[in-house]
Amino acid sequence: MLAKEIKTGDVVVFEGEPVIIESLNVQSPSARGAATLYKFRGRNAVTRQKIDITLKGTEALDAADFERRDVQVMFTDSTHIHLMDTENFNQYEVLLGDVKEQVPYMPEGLEGVRALIYNDECVGIDIPTTVEMAITQCDPGVKGNSATSRTKPATLQTGLVVHVPEYIKEGERVKVDTRTGQFLSRA
Repeated sequence: MLAKEIKTGDVVVFEGEPVIIESLNVQSPSARGAATLYKFRGRNAVTRQKIDITLKGTEALDAADFERRDVQVMFTDSTHIHLMDTENFNQYEVLLGDVKEQVPYMPEGLEGVRALIYNDECVGIDIPTTVEMAITQCDPGVKGNSATSRTKPATLQTGLVVHVPEYIKEGERVKVDTRTGQFLSRA
């Protein structure tokens, strides 16, 4: 796959290891005859180390032999998150440290999660951009404050704290953006 065709989220082979592309930057040439440079920041899918890759537009990397499988969150223990393939019911374990940014957005039973499978082993996960969770604790709203755009902290079922409008009550379900951690709407 040519450097100019690689996008964020693609999995490529770099120096014999699978790398998940997390961001890219394109530098256009400032002189005639200079080549456009593509700078990629990726993460080794096995060792989890960050890797910087710089390529010219005509250079290529091979696509990694990866498989993305739909999985469901079964449960989380002190060291791993346990996932189940929704098609063939295979179970996978992922270290919590490898997915620590995503865990607060993953209540038990969450669907729409995709596991990255490499050599029959789950090396990472993709979660939906929005998730729906229940509020387990928040302060009651004060009468008369509903016309303002003030917010209050609310604790969700996974322990994540988000700021919600004052009219939201404990027990309601809300949608949260997993990229920013912000409240989107009632569910």
